[in-house]
Amino acid sequence: MELHSVGENAMMLYLGEQTSPEVSARVQAAAAAVESALGNDLVDLVPSYASLLIVYDALATDHLSVAHRVHNSIRNLGEMSNREGRTVVLPVYYDPEAGADLEAVAERAGLDTDEVIALHTGVEYRVYAIGFAPGFAYLGEVDERIATPRLATPRQRVPRGAVAIADRQTAVYPATSPGGWNLIGRCPVRMFDPDADPSMPVSVGDRVRFEQVSRNRFFELGGELE
Repeated sequence: MELHSVGENAMMLYLGEQTSPEVSARVQAAAAAVESALGNDLVDLVPSYASLLIVYDALATDHLSVAHRVHNSIRNLGEMSNREGRTVVLPVYYDPEAGADLEAVAERAGLDTDEVIALHTGVEYRVYAIGFAPGFAYLGEVDERIATPRLATPRQRVPRGAVAIADRQTAVYPATSPGGWNLIGRCPVRMFDPDADPSMPVSVGDRVRFEQVSRNRFFELGGELE
């Protein structure tokens, strides 16, 4: 683990060199420990794949104090990182009308669409990072048989709730936006709602499992097809 200054009121804590469930667990544990150690002096924490950005109030504390408290807080990180995140089940309507690239993903993999769905729902994914847009959770890793490169030309408009694959990552688009991932279905759950508490159903370190639902059930859960 390494701690570096990255600004007048920010530090980056590096907890590994590559993405893995173990490193993700350390990031989650470090975030909880640092939040407790810095208290009101903390402005923001931004966990990522193998690092943690720490933003502090430079008017209330200083670099040396923050560094000292961060180092002390992560001394027993190995024990804390054994704690598991929550498991969140997200319903998905898998169908070409909901996922424009479902058949293309299947064809590329030499599978039928039912096999793609079975492989996508058969894995428990870890939330490695949240970024790109509020609520956009990067989940890994998909079965290598359905790992699919990003589109050569991104779409200008991907609908909210689109479930997608890019390489060995999968995600749910939290809002309508441009995007170059392969769309395989649609999720009715809102991945970001600023009026809700919490505003996102998942956090870094949580585990996500996708569950196939019928078209009717998708609409019953509040899903929309454009």
